[in-house]
Amino acid sequence: MLANSPDTRATFGALDKEIQKPATFRHELLSFIADELPAWRDRLDRKAETSETALTSQLCAHLNGAARHSLGWDILQFRVEEPDEQRKGRKIDLVPAPCGATILIEGRRHTDFDSLLPIECKRLPTPKDKERDEREYVISRHSSTGGIQRFKEGYHGAGHMLGAMIGYLQEENAAIWDARVAGWIKDLANAGQSGWTVKDLLVILQTDLKLRLAILRSAHERQNGLPEIELRHLWISMN
Repeated sequence: MLANSPDTRATFGALDKEIQKPATFRHELLSFIADELPAWRDRLDRKAETSETALTSQLCAHLNGAARHSLGWDILQFRVEEPDEQRKGRKIDLVPAPCGATILIEGRRHTDFDSLLPIECKRLPTPKDKERDEREYVISRHSSTGGIQRFKEGYHGAGHMLGAMIGYLQEENAAIWDARVAGWIKDLANAGQSGWTVKDLLVILQTDLKLRLAILRSAHERQNGLPEIELRHLWISMN
C-alpha cells in the first residue's frame, strides 16, 4: 500500500523538474496564447457560445490541450476563476501556472500553486443591462468591474507588473474598438477622473486581418504605491 512504501512517501508531491526561464518568458507566453486564439475560435467541434464565462472556459480547455502538445509549453496549465493572490475575495478570469515543474523567472520560484500572470477577459460590446456600463472594458460607473480599472486600482494583479486582457469582439472590428476605447479613456482624462490620463491609451502592436486578431499594449500607473503595470490586449473577432 502507498502508506507502507517509504520510497513513494519520499517523492510524494514532488515536482518533476526545475526550469530556468528568461525575463521575456511571460511575453513569450502571451504570444503563445495569441497564436492559439484563432485556432480556438475556428475549431469545428467548439460549441457556439456568447457569454464571457462560457467562452473563457472553452479557451482554458483549448489552451491546456495546446500546451500539452506544444514543445516547450507542456510545463504549463491554465485555470479559470482563480482567487487573486493578494485580494482573496476577487477572482481572476484566467491564469497560466506551472504544471509538474518549478519555473524560475528572475530568481523567483513559481510552482503549480502560483499564477504566472493575471488575465482578464471581456466581451465587446458589453452586454446591455441597466446595471452594466458600456465602457466596462475600461471602467464601470456602477462598481469596480472595469477591466483596466481593476488593474489600475490594484484589485487584480497587485503582485504583478505584467497582465493581459482578452477581448472577445462580438461586433465590429479591432480598428473600431480601438477608437472607441481610446475615446473612453480620453473622456476620463479630460473630465479629470482621478488617476486617468492619456498615458493610459492603448497602442496597436500587431493586426492580422486574415486571422482577425489584434495585439495592443498599454501601461498604467497604479494606486497605493504599486509600480506601473503593463497590459497586453489580445483581441479576437468572434463574428
